[in-house]
Amino acid sequence: MTAAEIIAAARQCLGAPFRHQGRSLTTGMDCAGVALHVAQAIGCEALDVSGYGRTPANGQLEATLDTQPDLVRVLDIASRQPGDLLLMRLARDPQHLAVLCGDTIVHAYATVGACCEHLLDEAWERRIVRVYRFAGIAS
Repeated sequence: MTAAEIIAAARQCLGAPFRHQGRSLTTGMDCAGVALHVAQAIGCEALDVSGYGRTPANGQLEATLDTQPDLVRVLDIASRQPGDLLLMRLARDPQHLAVLCGDTIVHAYATVGACCEHLLDEAWERRIVRVYRFAGIAS
């Protein structure tokens, strides 16, 4: 798989309505739904988790990401690359996921009410807590 394939899979989600715990392009998805859609589209194994709150706490999201069989944590946030999965903090605990598409990100964003793509500006960049890469990505 390549970064271009990951980005293309993320962009398939654009315009999908936002729905907490959603996993469907037509009826809605949340940020985890976007990540799962990408993983499935590129043939990665992904463990889905349900029953989480709107604001995961106590390391819940980090623990889930760390146990994903086809995700590798990138220790240096500055070395992120297009196609990486970004874990972000919107409030206190990390609670949001986005796919890096170069100078933009794709994510399901409750404030917008849909899956969207926009610039990774300074405000969004400051929210990045961890970076994950799909295992086996080709340069």
